[in-house]
Amino acid sequence: MYMGEFTIRNAHAEDLAQIVGIYNAAIPARMATGDLESVSVESRDPWFKTHRPEKYPLIVAEENDGVALMGWGSLTAFYGRAAYRHTAEVSVYVDPDHMRKGLANALIDELIARCPKLEIKTLLAFIFGHNAPSVRLFEGKGFVRWGHLPEIADLDGVERDLDIYGLRIRQSERNK
Repeated sequence: MYMGEFTIRNAHAEDLAQIVGIYNAAIPARMATGDLESVSVESRDPWFKTHRPEKYPLIVAEENDGVALMGWGSLTAFYGRAAYRHTAEVSVYVDPDHMRKGLANALIDELIARCPKLEIKTLLAFIFGHNAPSVRLFEGKGFVRWGHLPEIADLDGVERDLDIYGLRIRQSERNK
């Protein structure tokens, strides 16, 4: 665990280049995103602006030296319709140099903890079926597989499944 080696905070505009760098580092592995080519900072600016701490936060884990980001997580509106206003998609990405050390756990814990004040009752995670580390991570947080979309993603000629994992935020957490 990282215990005390990082701070989790809301993302700032000046973090976007590092956020994009962490995201782009995940693309070549074909495990965590359907993007097949790197994205630019400019192309992610509209996405960044949809995140607000008071509804759909984008958080970062920052090394205590205040220089480098180690990872990020976000809640994003699901499906864009009013009936789903209490549901959000959760995403977490960790810099390759900081993987498998508990950082993703800490980011997810922080996002789940914020849900009651954000009036989010349901979280969804979209995970490739072959991404066993992410499946273990989310199942360890109580997420359950709610959906299976077979061979829906074409990753360089390899068809991959996409699974939908869900978590209902417990009523006791919502009343805090």
